[in-house]
Order: sequence, then C-alpha cells, then structure tokens
Amino acid sequence: MDHVIDEVAPLVEPTANYMRRTNCDPHEDMFALRAHGPLIRIGGNAAIQMGAEYLWQAMGYDVVRRILGDHENFTTRLRLTNSQPISGEGTTMPPELVGQIATYDPPEHTRLRRMLTPEFTVRRIRRLEPAIQELIDERVDALEAEGQPADLQTVFADPVGGGAVCELLGIPRDDRNLFMRRVRQNVDLSRGFKARAADSAAFNRYLDSLIARQRRDPDEEFLGMLVRDHGDDVTDEELRGVCTALVLGGVETVAGMLGFGVMALLDNPGQRDLLFAGPEQTDRLVNELLRYLSAVQQPTPRMAVKDVVVGGQLIKAGEYVLCSILMANRDEALTPDPNVLDARRAPAPHIGFGHGIHHCVGAAVARSVLRLAYQTLWQRLPGLRLAVPVERVRLRNAFIDSPDQLPVAW
Repeated sequence: MDHVIDEVAPLVEPTANYMRRTNCDPHEDMFALRAHGPLIRIGGNAAIQMGAEYLWQAMGYDVVRRILGDHENFTTRLRLTNSQPISGEGTTMPPELVGQIATYDPPEHTRLRRMLTPEFTVRRIRRLEPAIQELIDERVDALEAEGQPADLQTVFADPVGGGAVCELLGIPRDDRNLFMRRVRQNVDLSRGFKARAADSAAFNRYLDSLIARQRRDPDEEFLGMLVRDHGDDVTDEELRGVCTALVLGGVETVAGMLGFGVMALLDNPGQRDLLFAGPEQTDRLVNELLRYLSAVQQPTPRMAVKDVVVGGQLIKAGEYVLCSILMANRDEALTPDPNVLDARRAPAPHIGFGHGIHHCVGAAVARSVLRLAYQTLWQRLPGLRLAVPVERVRLRNAFIDSPDQLPVAW
C-alpha cells in the first residue's frame, strides 16, 4: 500500500528538448528530468496546453506501470469541460471520440474490446502474413529500383507500416496511396490546423464509404468480420472510430519501429545474427527492440478520478498524469543496463505496447510485421548500411516518433 511521503515532488519546467530523441535514444535532457524522481510535477507549455497549473510526469517503470494498469483510479477520457469525466452506463461520448477505444472506460471499453479481440487471434494473423510478406518483398524491390542511396523510411518503412494496416482493414489496393497520404498529412504537426482538419474530414468520408460497403456485402477481413459477427450491436460511428484508432496508432508505430529498428541494428551488428537464429531468438530480438526504442513515447494522458497515492505522492482528483513509456522502458527497475540493446538478456516485461486494459489490441500484428520486415531486409540486403552520418538523420514532427528520412546503401 502506498503512503504519502513528507516531501512533495518538485515542480520542474522541462527544457525545449522535452520529449525529443538523440537518434534512437531519449535526449539527455529527458534523463536529467528523470533525475528529479520517477514521478514529478512539470509546468510550462505542457501544463498550459492542458489548462492546468502543472501536470504529473511519470518516468519510472514502477509508477508508469502502476498508473497505466489502474483503470479504477485513472481515466483516459479526459475532462472536456469543468465537469467530472464521463463514465458509467448510459453516458455519451463526443462524436470525434466514438469508437476510439483508448478513451473508453469500463463497461463501455469492455464491450468494445470484447468485439475486437477475436479479430487478432494467432490464426487470423497467420492468414495475413502471406499478404504482408508480399508487401514487404515489393517494397524491397522498390528500394533496390530506387538506386543507391535510397530513402528506406519513405520507400520501405512508411509503405510497409501503412500497407500492413490496409491489409488488416481490407482497404482496396487502388485506394491505398491516396488513403495513406491523407493519414500522413493528418498526423503531420507541421501542417496548419485547417489543412489537417480538411485531411481528417476526407479521411472520415472514405471510412464512411468503406463501412457502408461492408454493411452491404461484408468480406472476410477485419471490418467485414466485425459487421458479420456483431451487426447492429456495433454502430457505424464505432466502426469508424475503431478504424481511425488502428490506422493512426498502427501505421506510424510500425513505420517508426522499422526505421529506428534498422538504425539500432546497424549500430549493434552483434544482435543481427538473432534474426536468423530461430523463431524464439527472433521474437526475443523484436521484443528487445520494442523495449529499447519505444516509438510511442507517451500514450493517452490519464486523469485521476479520485485522490490516489502513487509512488508516495498524492495525485488529486482531476489532476493529469503523463506516462513516459520510453523512459520507463529505459529504467534499471525494469532491466539491468537498460540503455544497452541486448536481446540475449532475460526477456523484460516492457510496456512498449502499453499496459492494463488499454494494452495495444494490435500488438501481435505489429510484432509479426516487424519480424518479417527485419528478416527480409537483411536476407535481401545483407550489406545494408547508413549512407549518411547518423547525426544527419532527421526525425519526424508527428505524434509518434520516427525517422523522417533514412538514407541507406547496400
């Protein structure tokens, strides 16, 4: 049982490098911030944007895992007005959040998650793998056709991340280029609000037409099966929200992990042998890359729904908590030498896909795509190397971390 300690967590204003990386690693200023403690209070722009005097920032593994796993004391459905968060039976959800399962609390979350889980069984994922392998092979062909040097992020990682989700959702191949362009424009934070709003509206119109087609004639893919199995129990708005969550979360996460994963494996050549050392060793390598890289730095913020003590600190009802997955996965409380990539160590129970009821529903699909993609790259291009100094690799300004361009040769 947690007890309140005498000393209140310090209030720290993060530097401009808050949430940034140095190549694959957290920026040194993030380590300096964590030196104040595993759970601190931060001011500055992050708090101002949430309309708060300060936010709690969790950076230690134990406190992050505790908060992510505690859906009784914390909600992901943030306060949209000065009233308390919406929860419980018979409540309404803002239209833009309907179906966005990451913002749901039980029992609504339980109902929707129960519908989605059967669509991510091992059997379903294995059925997807031939199409995903074909996609990966096509993108390596495109990389070779590009000539040296080629941009691995744009030519390979981004299309594989997008194509895998399109395969899952059953997006027709003729629609994919335009569909993915809308997705990437929507998450590009360098674009203005009006431009991103227009992209979002076009994206939603496409999903509405796709859902309407599946209602008329459901196929054997993800959306078709949801319609076939649940009919009127799942609304069109919920289907759109589910698709949006899978696309916005899955596409950029896989693309970022592919780009950063290549960088990490090039920097740690002794680890690459595990790609071909058998299924168990390959899975351990993918698992370690997910821990080490953590492309999703922070999941949906949490808000305390009641006063609760975590890590000796009293978090009051209505206060917001940010959880750094990246820093938690680089904590010695999780594994020794956390800033070293080492898949030969004992597997660590990292939280790269979150924890608790909001653990990523598509985690197994992402692992499968990453395994196939890393293996195929080094089978086809064993001499793969960076074509520029690592310091010149620019990172993308988006919700999820990723290289923006990754020039390679082979």
